[in-house]
Amino acid sequence: MGDGPGAVFGDKKYLWGNVPAFDVLQLDRNEGTEYTDPMSVLFAASGDLRHVVKTIAELPSSYSRPIEITLNDRDFDIVARNAILLLVALVVDDADTAVDCMIHLWYSALIRKSDLEVLQQQIRPLINEVCLKTAARPPNTLLAKTWTFGERSLRIVLLKSAWNQLLQFLDVPSGLDAQRAQTVRQNITLAESRRDYRDRYLCLLSPAHRIAFHKFREDGLLVPFGYPRSEFQVPNPTLFNTGSTTWPMPDNADPRHSWPAEEVERTPSGTATADLYGKLFFYLRSTISSFLSRLRHVNTSFKLLHMDATSLPDHLEPESFSRIDVSNISDGGWLGIHRTLLYMIPLLQPPIKNPHATLITLFMNAIDETITTTDQTRDFMVSSQKVLQYLPPKQKPTSQHDPQLIKFYMATDLVTDYEYAFKRYSERLELQEAAALINAEIKNPHTIIKRWPGRLTLLPGQLGAQEEFDRCLGGGLSGKERYVEWRRTG
Repeated sequence: MGDGPGAVFGDKKYLWGNVPAFDVLQLDRNEGTEYTDPMSVLFAASGDLRHVVKTIAELPSSYSRPIEITLNDRDFDIVARNAILLLVALVVDDADTAVDCMIHLWYSALIRKSDLEVLQQQIRPLINEVCLKTAARPPNTLLAKTWTFGERSLRIVLLKSAWNQLLQFLDVPSGLDAQRAQTVRQNITLAESRRDYRDRYLCLLSPAHRIAFHKFREDGLLVPFGYPRSEFQVPNPTLFNTGSTTWPMPDNADPRHSWPAEEVERTPSGTATADLYGKLFFYLRSTISSFLSRLRHVNTSFKLLHMDATSLPDHLEPESFSRIDVSNISDGGWLGIHRTLLYMIPLLQPPIKNPHATLITLFMNAIDETITTTDQTRDFMVSSQKVLQYLPPKQKPTSQHDPQLIKFYMATDLVTDYEYAFKRYSERLELQEAAALINAEIKNPHTIIKRWPGRLTLLPGQLGAQEEFDRCLGGGLSGKERYVEWRRTG
């Protein structure tokens, strides 16, 4: 296979998360569930809404103070979809209708007529009113609109031209029907040139899970396996908004990678216990329902921005955020950690105001950028012995392409301890010294998210260890992802 399993095939929009959602507040481990001051959270490179939904859904029942959430992304498709999903959450009165509509707008390639009616009848008038009132303004004028729904509010700040573009996400492109939309999508998700890539991934899954995986690749509907598909006849305009010729995401984009695999696996799904996407559907129903329920009882304000993260200090109050999550713009290929700290630390609350205020950075490429061929050889010698405890050989491999060997090789990252490599990376970039220059430091211990979210927590032979290994092997994390939490020192 010439392009390799790690190569991007298809478009490069990341409309679904590629690391699992987590609660960025973790109040019980930080300020405490009885904290009396308002909370303010910034997602500086937000991606989709998963962290927002997870955080609000897990607010303690005792928490009643206001919370302000600011989301920014430089990809307008992401901002537009987040705006639409939040408007559905805030506008649609019936919770069950809102939940299912959000799930399908978020993840399904085709939606129901009722979902389109929500967009056309309840969301479009709100956006259209802004466009009509500002029709005479220059395209590059920055315009803000705030909608208030009881104690909840949503403020969107966009260029005038972007407000007009937002309307396109509510309309199915002319000439695009369900059949054409599925063909466009399957040209990416079921591309013949990527068969080897899919087969390599399928060998990591159980036979029953492979069926569910292929079904979603085929129809792109996030519903239980046996659920009737007849209602889903409308191309999702939030995914097909640029016309009928492209599917906006890579072929390996998968909703399962956006949510904690262990929590999804524990979700009851009736007798279809191996229905991966059915479990995810019911998990999302429960999580989004909790999100909507907490919204109804907590004074929550959302602000959506569309700009480069480096521009945020010009538009936001300094020292105002309890939490800042920047995703992986701290990676060298994006903003880089030094510039991330330079722009984000001044926005974080100082310890005199909130000693628990935290900046969360993610490194997805640091390990691959650091390890040498010598490291890889040494690591493989050690890790292969660990893998054998999870994948004892059933028979002699028939060739170097034997599925047993492919699965074995792909499992080695999962059991490798890369802390040495990240330490080398940190020393090379002088992370501690760079942070000290701007009155910040690395938090130890972490109180929000595990340092290594993809690392196995159980040892071979322990109760549940094999299940954890199998679940992680078929998940979306490589084992090389590394989070770092930071705080101000003054």
